[in-house]
Amino acid sequence: MRRVVIAGGGTAGWMAAAVVSKILGKSLDITLVESDEIGTVGVGEATIPSLLKFHQVLELSEAEVMKATQATFKLGISFENWRMVGEHYIHSFGVTGIDHWTAGFQHFWRKGRQRGLASDFGDYCLELRAAQLGRFAHLSNDGMNYAYHLDATLYAKFLRKFSEGFGVKRVEGKIGQVMTDAASGYVTGLKLENGALIEGDLFIDCTGFRALLLAETMGVEYDDWSHWLFNDTAIAVQTEGVGEPVPLTRAIAHGAGWQWRVPLQHRVGNGHVFSSKHMDGEEARQILIDNLQGEPLTQPRVITFKPGQRRQSWKGNVIAIGLSSGFLEPIESTSIHLIQRNLIRLMQMFPADGICRTDIDEFNSQVQSEINHIRDFIILHYKVTKRADTPYWAAARTMDVPASLQHRIDLFRETGRVFRTEGELFTESSWLQVMLGQGMMPEQHHQSADLMGDAELSQFLGGIRQGIERTVQQLPSHQAYVQQFCRAQPPN
Repeated sequence: MRRVVIAGGGTAGWMAAAVVSKILGKSLDITLVESDEIGTVGVGEATIPSLLKFHQVLELSEAEVMKATQATFKLGISFENWRMVGEHYIHSFGVTGIDHWTAGFQHFWRKGRQRGLASDFGDYCLELRAAQLGRFAHLSNDGMNYAYHLDATLYAKFLRKFSEGFGVKRVEGKIGQVMTDAASGYVTGLKLENGALIEGDLFIDCTGFRALLLAETMGVEYDDWSHWLFNDTAIAVQTEGVGEPVPLTRAIAHGAGWQWRVPLQHRVGNGHVFSSKHMDGEEARQILIDNLQGEPLTQPRVITFKPGQRRQSWKGNVIAIGLSSGFLEPIESTSIHLIQRNLIRLMQMFPADGICRTDIDEFNSQVQSEINHIRDFIILHYKVTKRADTPYWAAARTMDVPASLQHRIDLFRETGRVFRTEGELFTESSWLQVMLGQGMMPEQHHQSADLMGDAELSQFLGGIRQGIERTVQQLPSHQAYVQQFCRAQPPN
């Protein structure tokens, strides 16, 4: 395995090129094939904290990446109208409160609420309070968990320049035919429409929803999850920035879906994700246009998708990365995370001496386990709601959900307990913030909380909250920090 061919560019293709060339470029011949005529989805502008680790692997300067991509900081997501119209909450990247070894902080908080000693759950989370007040700064000892809002197109360009510096060759052209070996079924080369043949030993499929190599050539089937995740269409548009960018992605629920607002340094990314079975495209477009802030910079662009996952992400000598592997709607900004996770897995299992069946099985098993956990967390946002004002929300709250998710819901509702399995993306704090934010209140709390008297419990809760408030009040505004740390030049 010496010749690696990446089919497709965009975020997935150039992330693949960057990490493969940085880690193994000295021993590989790496070629990326893409066509300027084929557009990319390019709206994955909100990220989660794991991207920081990816940049550390690549030894990238954070300030340089942010300047190049017009990036701002992100501390979480503001969910508006999800529990009920007019109500909102924040799912932040931070840890809420301080756990005891016997029980999570939520048990002590619930007891405090019963006794009138506790304020809102979010008051005990540094990142959440900083987000509410529009403040940000890097803290010592990684004391602030954060991610980025960035321009996905500029991010791909940045990684292209990085990758080419490590020897990646870019070939311009459309793929006309995928060549395979009759005996093994392996892909042997990509024949372009201009007649050129790009041969390789290992192929990374970054051809988007089409999955030209994994699906159309290798025949890997797709598991459709639209019976749990109704949304199948997005309309995206960019607008001028209005006011200072906040360190939050806004997710604003509408009658048959939700709208995103992602603030960059000089513009805002917007979109409306909705179910075409519950709302027609023109109505969805009008809702988006009516709820924009700032003048549009682009024409609305329609993206259709089917939520789900390929039954295998690695088959033969083809590994799917990004949309070719599967897609979950962008409500929790997991698309870029799943790209990088599959790339890290590939680096850990890279078949230098030939492809091993057990590696393929392990890779696919890990991919499936991770995507199932993320799928359940996303479904949670729709299942646990008090809304029934439209057929869409009424259907969401009454639908049957995977047994794995139903167990988590029942466990929290009855006992107040949450758990996290090894390797799972979302933490206990994430599950708590969303379940409580969506209106779930557990019926019980752990008896450890009963051992604290009013004075002790009040001191415990008050100490956490006061410490957070002291820190938050010392932080500069998010806008001021961005201008000082990574100010970008206005786009041409």
